[in-house]
Amino acid sequence: MSALYPEIQTLSPSEVKELQERKLQELISYVNTNSRFYKERFAQFGIDYSEIKTLHDLQKIPVTTKDDLYQRNNDFICVDPEKIIDYVTTSGTLGDPVTFVLTDKDLERLAYNEHMSLACAEGSNKEIYQLMTTIDRRFMAGMAYFLGLKRMGAGVIRVGNGMPEFQWDTIKRLKPTVAIAVPSFLLKLIEFAEHNGIDYRESSLRKVICIGEPIRNEDFSYNTLGKRISEKWPLKLFSTYASTEMGAAFTECSEGKGGHHNPELLITEFLDDQNLPVKQGEAGELTVTTLGVEGMPLIRFKTGDICKAIHEPCSCGRITMRLSPILGRKQQMIKFKGTTLYPPALYDILNTIPHIKNYIVEVFTNDIGTDEILINIGAVSPPANFEKDLKDHFRAKLRVAPSIVIELPETIAKRQLPEMSRKPITFIDRRIK
Repeated sequence: MSALYPEIQTLSPSEVKELQERKLQELISYVNTNSRFYKERFAQFGIDYSEIKTLHDLQKIPVTTKDDLYQRNNDFICVDPEKIIDYVTTSGTLGDPVTFVLTDKDLERLAYNEHMSLACAEGSNKEIYQLMTTIDRRFMAGMAYFLGLKRMGAGVIRVGNGMPEFQWDTIKRLKPTVAIAVPSFLLKLIEFAEHNGIDYRESSLRKVICIGEPIRNEDFSYNTLGKRISEKWPLKLFSTYASTEMGAAFTECSEGKGGHHNPELLITEFLDDQNLPVKQGEAGELTVTTLGVEGMPLIRFKTGDICKAIHEPCSCGRITMRLSPILGRKQQMIKFKGTTLYPPALYDILNTIPHIKNYIVEVFTNDIGTDEILINIGAVSPPANFEKDLKDHFRAKLRVAPSIVIELPETIAKRQLPEMSRKPITFIDRRIK
């Protein structure tokens, strides 16, 4: 058992429960005093905060939704302005961005989380990390990684996102051993290297912390994106799942069998459409209660992400819960010609087609009130019958075929990365709500 992660990772379920319930009682008392939103919610539903003592008691409190955050953003803030050190915003993938505030204590919690998460992914102060994600633009992730690496004592090279030529110049000059990157960007690095005679397989990079995009299927095998990277470049890939709202991350260990939970930072629930717990082993919407947050704590926040809890001990020695790969986002579920789809099923097919360089999936409401899918594809020199063959491929895999528009990759790239965007846009929801 490594000394790089806390003893809590090997505590029994009953010991973890005892710790979480103690922290939960502190949280409930804190928000009842300091959060206008939760104080009003407790009063509205006749909840006596002093009676919330156990994890089961949490079910007495209504869930918090993304709409609550959009509509009453400032009412979640629990501290005076002079205590706020940093302001960040969510990416706004499914709506307007929400502002989150962090105190000095919250920044320490963020650093602790990333230190533990990166250590879980075989990290140490002997590594040099190339940070291929932005640390500006009100983005929490880049700053979180930097703080965690600083706490770990590892070297950090803050290159930022994009710029393949600058990334390779940095790799050549400074010899980083680990990259933190959006996995699809690794394919752009490979493409640039192949076009410019760079022997990327012999570079100093050995591992990648993959953020923002899934690289695994539900059974933990690589999905198409993961396969394309690993077949070209034999790097060790570690998947992560995180969000601004949680201020925490689930990160894989070397076993690659799910993201490990830091239970001292989050209470997790997996809920059905009626906000009731799903049966063990079933998929549900990940719902989190943040522990130890001072600026904007959340209680029973529904993330919108559908996944499973894995309770069997991991062969790495940790016995706390693990999070499965994300199966889809609840708000992105598509009902198309009688078939229920999530965008990752479309991405997995698109990522297998050699001529496709990039794409954007659009969903809209058609004139009979049902979901319609349009895929805008950036393709280079597509062969004859490319569109027909692609539709046949979709039918073979999914039983249905979306509409397709072929465009220049440069046109799609401009739409994927509009000004101030922090990550590529691959899904646009234009449905009438």
